[in-house]
Amino acid sequence: MLVARLRDRRRYCPRDTLTSLMLGFGSTVAGALSAGAVFWLAVQVWQLAPVHIPYVWWAWALCFVLDDLAYYVFHRSAHRVRWFWASHVIHHSSQHYNLSTALRQTWTGFFSAAFIFRLPLFLLGFPPAMVFVCGGINLIYQFWIHTETIDRLPRWFEAVMNTPSHHRVHHATNPRYLDRNYAGVFIVWDRLFGSFVAERPDDRPRYGIVRNLGSFNILWAAFHEWIGIARDLVSARGWRSRLGYLFGPPGWTPDGSRDTSDSIRARWLAQSDQVS
Repeated sequence: MLVARLRDRRRYCPRDTLTSLMLGFGSTVAGALSAGAVFWLAVQVWQLAPVHIPYVWWAWALCFVLDDLAYYVFHRSAHRVRWFWASHVIHHSSQHYNLSTALRQTWTGFFSAAFIFRLPLFLLGFPPAMVFVCGGINLIYQFWIHTETIDRLPRWFEAVMNTPSHHRVHHATNPRYLDRNYAGVFIVWDRLFGSFVAERPDDRPRYGIVRNLGSFNILWAAFHEWIGIARDLVSARGWRSRLGYLFGPPGWTPDGSRDTSDSIRARWLAQSDQVS
């Protein structure tokens, strides 16, 4: 905050930062309340594994890499499936991008069952404690990349690791950047699965969500998408519409009357072709 104040005071907004801190506190409380149930479930699944992997150095390294791959799958799903997005959207709701933004975390991750993406690791035989430690290190790594004060890092690092530049793209609402760069630690997953986009100096990221909240209300930030889902389900006609509102991409409607990230990007590409 001190560095940003010297360079560009607009990078931190007191009310926005306070909202992020309060949302982070609420997420910590919610996580503490559900931790026991999640760990119990992890142990039950781990006991079904045909082999149990010991606590040796290579297992830690392999677990960390596979956990990051599991995070990539979760994170991509959290942007492409509205049910998971309803929990994840809280992290993207700030129109600022700084270290406090990293603390905007979900209150409803247990309700949305985000933990299911780590279940394959337990079935492979990795001890639950090892998986959760690797997941914690992964989350800590992602804290420092929420900043605009770092531009680009050495090319070899940018090629392999997630960086502030890559993650700024992920938080941006520019059509070029929507739903890209899902990596936690290793950006190689995005490069491998076709979801990587590099930050461009001629297209500076604009942060937030497609329809910004317009409020610093903490409860609205935490639950607004769940409220939106409930409203859509009440008005839905037929099971196809209900399933689409739950598990389709954010913005999906039966008649296509709302924007999704795909439709926004398609319209932008069409306009770009016309200009060129």
